[in-house]
Amino acid sequence: MFKKLAKYVKEYKKDAILTPIFVILEVVMEVVIPLLMARIIDIGIQNGDVKYIVEIGGLLIVCAILSLTFGMLSGRFAAKASAGYAKNLRKEMFHKIQDYSFENIDKFSTSSLVTRMTTDVTNVQMAFQMIIRILVRGPIMMIFALLMVLSISTKLSTIFFVAIPVLGVVLYYIAIKAHPNFERVFKKYDKLNRVVQENVSAIRVVKAFVREDHEEEKFKEVNDEVYRDFKKAEKIVAFNGPAMQITIYTCILLISWIGSQLIVGGTMQTGELSSIITYAWQILASLMMLSFVFVMVIMAQSSAERILEVIEEEPSLKNKENPITKVKDGSIKFEDVSFAYSDDENKKYSLQNINLEIKAGETVGIIGGTGSSKSTLVQLIPRLYDVTKGCVKVGGVDVRNYDIHALREEVAMVLQKNVLFSGTIAENLRWGDKSADQEDLEEACKLAQADGFIKEFPSKYETVLDQGGTNVSGGQKQRICIARAILKQPKILILDDSTSAVDTKTDALIRKAFREKIPNTTKIIIAQRVSSVEDADKIIVLNEGRIDGIGTSEELLKTNTIYREVYESQMKGGDEEDAEN
Repeated sequence: MFKKLAKYVKEYKKDAILTPIFVILEVVMEVVIPLLMARIIDIGIQNGDVKYIVEIGGLLIVCAILSLTFGMLSGRFAAKASAGYAKNLRKEMFHKIQDYSFENIDKFSTSSLVTRMTTDVTNVQMAFQMIIRILVRGPIMMIFALLMVLSISTKLSTIFFVAIPVLGVVLYYIAIKAHPNFERVFKKYDKLNRVVQENVSAIRVVKAFVREDHEEEKFKEVNDEVYRDFKKAEKIVAFNGPAMQITIYTCILLISWIGSQLIVGGTMQTGELSSIITYAWQILASLMMLSFVFVMVIMAQSSAERILEVIEEEPSLKNKENPITKVKDGSIKFEDVSFAYSDDENKKYSLQNINLEIKAGETVGIIGGTGSSKSTLVQLIPRLYDVTKGCVKVGGVDVRNYDIHALREEVAMVLQKNVLFSGTIAENLRWGDKSADQEDLEEACKLAQADGFIKEFPSKYETVLDQGGTNVSGGQKQRICIARAILKQPKILILDDSTSAVDTKTDALIRKAFREKIPNTTKIIIAQRVSSVEDADKIIVLNEGRIDGIGTSEELLKTNTIYREVYESQMKGGDEEDAEN
């Protein structure tokens, strides 16, 4: 798993290699220092040789300075390598998500993807830095220090050969017990992020309905779940500290007791015991560092698995070999189309047996009750989803045979949920055409009936929009989104209930502009208001995922019960309102 992710170090490989090299050099210096101190005690001080003390002392200072320098360099390279590694992971995940279909995104959920690109990447970054630094330092320090102890006293070295396996068993126990708990924690993090994301994005609705207490209770519940799972995991990991402390102090006591007896017996000198105690601290400190890295790696393992899931997820929509890159025209044909969101055997079809033909340049209205799959129908045209049965053709070609990007360049959609990004109005409009000049922007906005209100802002087209476009009204947001779609100059323009927030007069002006200015563009308008589709070339009535009727408004009034009921209820409501006014 970590091996699969290691390839994303990429251009920071040099820093990742230099880090352990300088760590090893730092360790060598640290291991030499106790040996020099032992010589100062056993030779210089014991013999009263001042010159020897000064010479070895100077060498000791040089080793200390070199150790400090190598440590600083290893830290610098480790920080650069780990930060770069995290950057590459986030970049790879983000690029992968851009290729996801709606189906892939639905599988993970937005909140989960955000957690994986932030919290999970940070965990892996920290683990990576520890692996290339501390995980190298620990074993090297342990081996070098053990060799030094062995060279001084074989008897005392046996203490460490007993202590190290004991700690290994403890760490293994902690790992197998803690890992499942950390897996649960990160899943709860996804839920926590979802609650926060929903609350922040819908804060105006929360306040309008005075639901702050409800939201606080909902947050408290999921926050407590994260706390409980984390506490359970940390309780297991907490055994690491006491186990390390008991081992360290037991080893020091045994070394001091046995060492003092060896000194009294004349088989060991005071400086040698002093250096062994220092090496003991180095060995045991290395074990403690390794245990700390071990715990971090346990946490990072769950995060690494979640990151790999995103990177290795294959987009459900792919180009075929040698895809078609040119869309002939905006004609659309549904041939016996059925669609289900699920691949299960007992799947429920959202659309069933759809047969429909739309000529290039036609204006088509779609109406139907909530849940009649109006949005699902139009999302099959730019291949946001693939049909389950049958086929959808655009320009006479099955959409699955097109290059996905080429197809979507010719299909502009204004989705049911209008989305604007942080930045100026002009920057948002240029999503439709990044090379559009000011004249193009204004022309598109005139068609969408947005030019008027934009020019009323002090900064006009350079007005900065807040995140999500919260500083403009719903109707203004819809018109900006329509203008953005028009700027693409598509062969097919789809408005998914995109004029619901504008008044009927403005709605009529937008439709009039469509007829006069973009007559060759196929226009599909999903609407709840009959007046929004009444003058369409044909109207499609959907009912429970099936086509209930197709025709002009006049024809459907005569032949379709659903359309007639909707028409009469809305027209009657409009007449009563006019009478009251």
